[in-house]
Amino acid sequence: MDVLVIGAGPAGIGAAIRLRELGFDAHVIEKAPELGGTWRDNVYPGCACDIPSALYSYSFAPRRWSAAFSGQPEILTYLRETAAAHGVVPQYDTEMLDATWDGSRWQVTTTSGVLSARAIVSATGPWHEPKIPLDASVFEGEIFHSARWRDFSGRRVAVVGTGASAVQFVPEIQPGVDQLYLFQRTAAWVLPKPSVKLPRSVVFGLLELFSFGFRHPAVMKVVQRLGLLHLRTIKDPALRAALTPDFVLGCKRLLMSNTYYPALAQPNVEVVPHAVQGFTADGIIGADGVELKVDTIIFGTGFHFSDPPIASKVHVEGKSLADVWRGSPQAYLGTSVHGFPNLFLLLGPNLGTGHSSAFTIIETQLRYIASALTALRDRDWPVADVRPTVQAAYNSSVQVALQRTVYNAGGCTSYYLDENGRNSTMWPWSTVRMMRRIRAFDPDDYFIEAAQASDVDAGTDSPAAEPSARA
Repeated sequence: MDVLVIGAGPAGIGAAIRLRELGFDAHVIEKAPELGGTWRDNVYPGCACDIPSALYSYSFAPRRWSAAFSGQPEILTYLRETAAAHGVVPQYDTEMLDATWDGSRWQVTTTSGVLSARAIVSATGPWHEPKIPLDASVFEGEIFHSARWRDFSGRRVAVVGTGASAVQFVPEIQPGVDQLYLFQRTAAWVLPKPSVKLPRSVVFGLLELFSFGFRHPAVMKVVQRLGLLHLRTIKDPALRAALTPDFVLGCKRLLMSNTYYPALAQPNVEVVPHAVQGFTADGIIGADGVELKVDTIIFGTGFHFSDPPIASKVHVEGKSLADVWRGSPQAYLGTSVHGFPNLFLLLGPNLGTGHSSAFTIIETQLRYIASALTALRDRDWPVADVRPTVQAAYNSSVQVALQRTVYNAGGCTSYYLDENGRNSTMWPWSTVRMMRRIRAFDPDDYFIEAAQASDVDAGTDSPAAEPSARA
């Protein structure tokens, strides 16, 4: 095949549609029995998009959403209908076990056999693999991550984590339990959630204007007064103090809810302002050493953002992508990685924003990937590998710009930072700048292996694995 697309969530579906329109034989594999990605996996009560629905669709398949922030069932239906309308039928129940570059093609071992492709598009997404940072194996009650939701019968529930998922499901489960303990390591900013539906262009413009604050923490300190005003709905001074963040708005992921604070104020809810220290057979122990007896533990602790599992499964000359990254993912334009030819990452390193839609990022990258693959096909260039100096210069500029943003200078520690303390997640500029920067493939940025030896141009850099010829 021309291109193997790994994953059938929003990124993989979009990749298949775009590449097939251009005449590529794009084959999609999906380890689950159905498509949908994170919108298939996350079925917890109250699951919904926290980006306005007007932006949460492909530009080529707009939808009239039922709400300003649509729920998981409607989003999953949209993905299914869009895939069906464009004839995208993934190869289901097929998990990638290993992908090895043989010098000209990717040889991909899957649970359904071995596949061979000129190029790989990784569309596994950052909201894929749940992260449980603690060993709770000693606990004998019901226990699960919010991304692996199941109905539970317990009456005394502990929720670990106060991120985007917890803000949505805690108000939903609170009325049905006898006692809910919410373990909060760090208080999060929660803004009111608007219900007004606006046109796509208006929403995009407003969010781009709002993004100015992410790049200027002093401005965001003014905006966070809205969060402080929202906090005043909590009448108990002690609870309000526990829920008041000690960092600048935007340093962690923005949260929006009109029901979260009212739920926390109910008599059957106790906010535990500590991290979790450990577990017992029938309880959970906070960092203060106090054990609370519970029969159900729900982790709302996010996903493996900066250590994606797929990185350990992609190999060139015996080294995996994880080996090369060493805990700090880097890619050129968040898309190409030096030393891994003909590999393209969707929603890759440093492409996250605090305000725009994943669909916007995906389509921006797909224009670039389509441009690259079209150039290779039309010019009969079999292999492209981004130059190390180009990749290094780009990532250096990203890291310099990030130092001035609220993500790095807002006074918090977030999942935006990888295990080495480097921000491997966020984009430091506007979405408009991203769309302009990640636009068209430039062959000068890459080592291009030519089909004919007469097309040689030695270039100025030395690739990790010297090809026979470069154009």
